[in-house]
Amino acid sequence: MTYHVAPDFSREEQIRGLIEQISAYIEHFHHGSVELISVEGDTIRVRLGGACADCELSTQTLQGWVAGTIRQFFPEAVIISVE
Repeated sequence: MTYHVAPDFSREEQIRGLIEQISAYIEHFHHGSVELISVEGDTIRVRLGGACADCELSTQTLQGWVAGTIRQFFPEAVIISVE
């Protein structure tokens, strides 16, 4: 019998993978992107790109969509947008 063992990803790898999934959706449906810049403790720095970079709704995208999704898995996270 073969047992499945879940991979042991670091917290940063988990956050990176989650952001890549969010970005894939944003790229496909909105022609924008979100990129992980750094993880320092509970602070996660990201950059919005593509159509999201100059969009007037980028603050809502960042706080509502990106941060909201990340906080579902990492409730202590503080998400900051960088230029």
